[in-house]
Amino acid sequence: MASDVAILILRVVLGLTMAAHGYNKFFGGGRIPGTAGWFESIGMKPGAFHARVAAGTEMAAGIGLALGLLTPVPAAGFVALMLVAAWTVHRFNGFFIVKEGWEYNLILATAAVAIAGTGAGRYSLDHLLFAGTGFYDLLHGWCGMVIAVLLGLAGAIGQLVIFYRPPAKTG
Repeated sequence: MASDVAILILRVVLGLTMAAHGYNKFFGGGRIPGTAGWFESIGMKPGAFHARVAAGTEMAAGIGLALGLLTPVPAAGFVALMLVAAWTVHRFNGFFIVKEGWEYNLILATAAVAIAGTGAGRYSLDHLLFAGTGFYDLLHGWCGMVIAVLLGLAGAIGQLVIFYRPPAKTG
């Protein structure tokens, strides 16, 4: 069906985009030490811990979504990652990404939640491994969306409450 191919395209592009961000934190530019310094500068302490957690979560959530494996769980990773990014970096910059706003964060998180709601489709590991079982019903529809949203919100809020210490304002 066209809808299965469409959701496959969306999952793969969205997932590999997120995984690329994680890969870049591990192996690009400043690598983990540079990312750790940046995390420290925005108030996510300890920076080295958050650099590794963010990079690992971006890669795992991205690859998991691209493969369509336990889809609501990687979708929750998108929600958590994007909410933390929006709150710590982008919230005071307005909506539009051209001004470093939270537009991109919203799109990634919303698309992942929508995929959790529709399900990963016929061309996914969810379908291959779980179609025809009761467990499969947990991986899409309302249940999939609720898992993605609640687990993502819990992860993001927990991380912000425990670790986020905004830098003091200067000037």
